[in-house]
Amino acid sequence: MMPDLGNEKRALRAELRQRRRTRTSTEREADSLALTETLQRFVEERQVRSLALYLSAPDEPDVRPFLAWAFEHGVRVLLPITREDGLLDWAVGDGTTEREGLFGMPEVVGEVLSPLALGDVDAILAPAAAVGHDGVRMGWGRGYYDKTLGSMANRPPVYAVIFDAEYLDEVPRETHDEPVDGIITPSRIITFRS
Repeated sequence: MMPDLGNEKRALRAELRQRRRTRTSTEREADSLALTETLQRFVEERQVRSLALYLSAPDEPDVRPFLAWAFEHGVRVLLPITREDGLLDWAVGDGTTEREGLFGMPEVVGEVLSPLALGDVDAILAPAAAVGHDGVRMGWGRGYYDKTLGSMANRPPVYAVIFDAEYLDEVPRETHDEPVDGIITPSRIITFRS
């Protein structure tokens, strides 16, 4: 009998969400500083001039200080805007002007570009709940990134931004789950395949 991957994922997501919520402000601050440095190193080493990012919610790895740095250093950043049809539009953001989007997630205010704009960036930095050692990314269950990445013919390298403890031996994988090319955590950058 096939294991119920949906239930397995829900249980793992609940555990990961709880773990994120119980982090201390000291842990959050230390991770935020370390993640900012790691993201800067990623951009500088790969000479990234444009990338797709997201506005982090309070429990997520804090990409906001990096976003401010990228803006100051002339890196073009596209930020997602959720659509009713399950795809993502993108807008160029300065990282300061935002509103609440679908599902209460923070969203950029700016000129809206189509999903196709994503094909022009040097790298996509995606949120995730966890990533397995085989590159399988588990999101939070709404499927926006899986649909977006799955619809791209030529996609730039995709790196999931997670906390160190969310890099797991394996995560449950369903057919629609899109793998990522690597992960960025507060302490490291790992590339799975080139």
